[in-house]
Amino acid sequence: MKKLTAVLAAAGLLAATSGIALASATADQTVTYEVAAINELSVSAATADLIIDAAVAGSAPTSATNVTTTYAITTNETNRKITGAINTAMPAGVTLTANLAAPTEGTSIGAVALTATAADLVTGISTLNESGKVITYGLSATSAAGVVAEATKTVTLTITAGS
Repeated sequence: MKKLTAVLAAAGLLAATSGIALASATADQTVTYEVAAINELSVSAATADLIIDAAVAGSAPTSATNVTTTYAITTNETNRKITGAINTAMPAGVTLTANLAAPTEGTSIGAVALTATAADLVTGISTLNESGKVITYGLSATSAAGVVAEATKTVTLTITAGS
């Protein structure tokens, strides 16, 4: 009986170790992957200043421009556009415009008067990553606007599906 127990124990040990000895030199694993939609937009500065403080006699006040801000964009989608809007309406007789330089894959609409409703600024954008694209802000006013105290508007630029 002791011999039978010893033989069975040895056989069990041999069976257990033989599984390790017969293991394969390769292994397979399934890897799941995805690249999600990426649409990122940033501006180089938190503020841009515009002041109208001159006019030619007999003409409307001289418009002001600011070209110190740039934007950067990354998208891995096609048929994107950048829209722009301000948080509240401008005072009567005062207009704020934005003109975004087009990235290599896109078309600038040119100077667009900003309102509380989003307007297209750049269209036809497809898979790209670029930075240093100039934003030209413009401010114009009629004489009838009178003196307008310093105020701020929040400009919201958004990447969205093209139309």
